[in-house]
Amino acid sequence: MSAFAALAIFLVAFFFIATEKADKVKVVLVAAGLMAVLGLIPGAEVFFSEHEGIDWNVIFLLLGMMIIVGVIKQTGVFDFLAIWAAKKSKGRPYRLMVMLMVITAVASPFLDNVTTIMLVAPVTIVVCNRLRIAAQSYLIAEVLASNIGGAATLIGDPPNIIIGSRAGLTFNDFLVHMAPIVIVVFAAFVLFTRVLFGSSFQYNADRVAEVMALQERRAITDMRLLVRCLIVLGAVVAGFGLHAVVHVEPSIVALVGAGVMLLVSRANVSEVLREVEWPTLVFFMGLFVMVAGLVHTGVIAAIGTWALETLGDNYFVAATALLFGSSALGAFFDNIPYVATTAPIVEGVVDAAPDPQVGQALWWAFALGADFGGNGTAVAASANVVAIGIAARNGHKITFWQFTRYGIVVTVLSTLMAWVYVWLRYFT
Repeated sequence: MSAFAALAIFLVAFFFIATEKADKVKVVLVAAGLMAVLGLIPGAEVFFSEHEGIDWNVIFLLLGMMIIVGVIKQTGVFDFLAIWAAKKSKGRPYRLMVMLMVITAVASPFLDNVTTIMLVAPVTIVVCNRLRIAAQSYLIAEVLASNIGGAATLIGDPPNIIIGSRAGLTFNDFLVHMAPIVIVVFAAFVLFTRVLFGSSFQYNADRVAEVMALQERRAITDMRLLVRCLIVLGAVVAGFGLHAVVHVEPSIVALVGAGVMLLVSRANVSEVLREVEWPTLVFFMGLFVMVAGLVHTGVIAAIGTWALETLGDNYFVAATALLFGSSALGAFFDNIPYVATTAPIVEGVVDAAPDPQVGQALWWAFALGADFGGNGTAVAASANVVAIGIAARNGHKITFWQFTRYGIVVTVLSTLMAWVYVWLRYFT
């Protein structure tokens, strides 16, 4: 009975988020409150359990990077990069979109997709404002590119860290097995964007001429501060890359980096904190509690167990189910708690596999489905929610369905390509 109650609350809340009939922050807080009042979440453990509660690693990673971005913003470097990008692309919409997507996709495997979006989105908004064009399509394309690019490495997408830890997979394992299909999918996505976003491309010749006349160097307001900020940011990025070696959580690296950034910049803390997307952080906390209700009452585990038991010992069918099932479920549930919950089920199936290569193929199918499923809807991945929050704050509102109508198409196509890859590489 409790499982039905948890599922009902989640579906009703998701309906209101999807239709935007109510503010999404209010919706998740009410839904989380109902989960708690009805005893559908594990009491105080919701604040302390990594798998059945709020994932504080995600929350504090976001908070730390928001503070870092807030300080860097004061140097004028985002205006510099925006003018540079506009001039390099000569204001051509498709060329500009491809340039921003490539930057995002190349950075995401090493920075993680959330951090990349927090750095690239402000640049995108500035350049679109300069050219007086709508920023929504560019931001959506960047998020989709970040979720694709982030799938390539162990640290590029949070679900990969969970899978790598559970399966004993290294950074190099992810590069060897995930990067090839990620490159192919991203190349196809770049070509497809001309069709996907073609109707939203705008070109304002007068504004382009004005931007071409600008001197981007003049946008830097404090070069000494910029140098200090870049040194700190470089150290933070190095900390992310060394996560698997030094065993320090990315959230700790981000928080320490934020503290050091505030110290070396001597920035006004109150002004920097105003740049933090507090509604986005609260939304994530509420969403984690909602999903905790589904986890604690056994809804997600029941779905996964039923699906895998139904497949029996046909491991290609099992890989197919994991790939498409994770893609579908990951599109509606935040893929971080989904992966944390489903990973033990996958581990049990992998342990029973007669061939280690077949067992490993299940992990890669699982990872590809969860990562690419993150593009499915506006709430499927952390990067999506962060980008939508930044867009709304800067007057470029992206609705749930505006994002989702593009995300669903990209998810379906990328998942199909991943399925062919898994079949050819591991089962042929």
